[in-house]
Amino acid sequence: MNDLTISVAAAEFGRDMESCYRTIGALIETARARGSRLLVLPEACLGGYLPSLGGGDESDEARRRRLRSLPPALALDGPELRHIAAMAGDLVVTLGFCESDGEVRYNAAVTLTGDGILGSYRKVHQPLGENLCYAAGSEYRAFDTPVGRMGMQICYDKAFPEAARALALDGAQIITSLSAWPTARTGAADRLEDDRWTQRFDIFDRARAVENQVVWVASNQAGTFGSLRFVCSAKIVGPGGEVLATTGTAPGLATATVDVDHALQLARDGGMYNLRDRRPELYESVVRRYGVVGQPDLPQTLAAGHA
Repeated sequence: MNDLTISVAAAEFGRDMESCYRTIGALIETARARGSRLLVLPEACLGGYLPSLGGGDESDEARRRRLRSLPPALALDGPELRHIAAMAGDLVVTLGFCESDGEVRYNAAVTLTGDGILGSYRKVHQPLGENLCYAAGSEYRAFDTPVGRMGMQICYDKAFPEAARALALDGAQIITSLSAWPTARTGAADRLEDDRWTQRFDIFDRARAVENQVVWVASNQAGTFGSLRFVCSAKIVGPGGEVLATTGTAPGLATATVDVDHALQLARDGGMYNLRDRRPELYESVVRRYGVVGQPDLPQTLAAGHA
């Protein structure tokens, strides 16, 4: 057995960086006390998310006000992430923030330890209005960590099966999905449990896990920020689509222990190994617009034992 204990947070983060550091520090200590080796924090947990998504019929003044209240733009090699790395020590931590690249901003995520950054990601899929504040990323790439091969995505990415599939095909055993996922823009329910965007969030998490037969770890913001109310619902999902731990629609830290290699083997040896049994030569219409047709080779970590 090679058990891995994972913790994932639904927590509230705003613009005050010192408050963000305190919240992250407390979550790190709780995760460490539970024996966790991987902690997944929400999207935009260093400086908070956007106060609104804007777009549509947004007035010029509302747009100017929103653009004046963006989160701090941080460099990958800046002191803020070095501070988190120092707190992490030997714990693998995934977190979201606003990345600066010269004058360009990205909605970004990193996975790091006390030794530094193991992988970084810039959000590819942007919901209505987010493109007014951030540039879009352009790739999905898995990376090796002390807890296994991982991939990252952010929020709206989970609505696109291709995003998780690209990471699974690159050998990701664990996919972390960091969110600032709010309630529905119109007709939001009084109870978070009844909100249709809460239900959508949960469906996507389970579907992405089972269709790629990976361990799926979904964090989310909690509370409110600007006009947004977040649905919490942080969870760990096994490769069979089973929810191993969840915060439900409340802030908290969900923790589960899973033997990742064994869980993946059980899911994939049961007669349905989804990555092996694809027929990409028949999917041309899905990718014709981009001129990308063909089946990439399965990574060795996935192909082994599945002739």
